[in-house]
Amino acid sequence: MSTTSLTEERPVRFLTDRMLGTLTRYLRFMGFDVLSANSLRPGDRREDTTLLGIARHGRRILLTRDRELARRGANHAVLVESEDVLEQVRQLVNAGLIDPDIRLRMKRCSLCNACLRRASEEEIRKTDYAPQQRNDLEFFWCPRCRKLYWMGSHGRNLAERLEEVRSLVEQD
Repeated sequence: MSTTSLTEERPVRFLTDRMLGTLTRYLRFMGFDVLSANSLRPGDRREDTTLLGIARHGRRILLTRDRELARRGANHAVLVESEDVLEQVRQLVNAGLIDPDIRLRMKRCSLCNACLRRASEEEIRKTDYAPQQRNDLEFFWCPRCRKLYWMGSHGRNLAERLEEVRSLVEQD
């Protein structure tokens, strides 16, 4: 299934404030295009205004834990209620912003948001943290960060956590 909202044909794109770093990474692992305020210069007193402008002009939904920022963003912003990342994902599903068929998709870099591609044998070989046992593993490469991804134990744990959320959403 594509990473589209339940009401739109075009993919949903998000922008997150500095308080939602873990949610940012989860959404990226789920295949969503997510810009983060953490990529902006820190200490800018007008950062909230900048975020609102990016959301409006970039056709992104601003996700924030800041009530005032969410209020100012009106229909371009969503107040994320919980501090727990799985509850945050659940809120987005229940709000119809992401499809309830949430899965790990390995399409975006969790660090920089760039699109991942299949890793070449040379990229895998040259990465010192790549697993020695590569049986049945699929590898992905971030051309911007030069980071290697694969579905190892960390990915399986994340997939299991997302499955828990999907089960809870089905009960809602």
